[in-house]
Amino acid sequence: MKRRPGYERLRGSKNTASDRRVTRDRSCDRKAVFCSRLARAALFPPGVCSAVPVAWWRSLSHSGRSKINGRLDALVNNAGISPKSDDGGRLNTLETDLRTWGKVFHVNFFASVVLARGLKDELSAAKGAVVNVTSIAGARVHPFAGAAYSTSKAALAALTREMAHDFGPLGVRVNAIAPGEVETSILSPGTEKIVETLPLRRLGQPSEVADVIYFLCSDQSSYVTGTEIEVNAGQHV
Repeated sequence: MKRRPGYERLRGSKNTASDRRVTRDRSCDRKAVFCSRLARAALFPPGVCSAVPVAWWRSLSHSGRSKINGRLDALVNNAGISPKSDDGGRLNTLETDLRTWGKVFHVNFFASVVLARGLKDELSAAKGAVVNVTSIAGARVHPFAGAAYSTSKAALAALTREMAHDFGPLGVRVNAIAPGEVETSILSPGTEKIVETLPLRRLGQPSEVADVIYFLCSDQSSYVTGTEIEVNAGQHV
């Protein structure tokens, strides 16, 4: 039986769906970079996904770049923020100030393309894969996700198609997953009412999202690119 390849997690956040599947162990023979809201690893400096200046790539430390060693098998763009109003409510198009719009798009959208472009050579060398994490909110108005968050995720889905077209000739596949209601610490109060309407009638688990990410990073999806996979218990139907 062929051994399932392991991945060395070079960048990630604790207790997120995409981080559950890829861990560092003795059997790993591939490298993956995870971009998240939290800065917990040495490859990227704190806050890099909150504000990713293009010039930062020019000054990337030799020690950080050496961790990749010229090859990168997977980049997972999992960073995302969804600001709320002072009372915890949803921010709509009439209430969201322009500074908040800019901050949300910087994290949820621009970071993904800047990171992928910065790691283009390493991804190409490994014939690697990029996975952008979008959202069910990118395709329909969500009762809790704000307008800036939702539109940034819709833009990320469109970016996935554009990146698949542009990175394909380099041998790099680019796909997206759109999670629905997943049992994490950022669930909003009242989510249980949404769950009652889902065909599967339950919340998703982080491991179920991570399995799809793993599939898109693996050779099992070697002919899949430019696709967004819904992981939401049928919430989109």
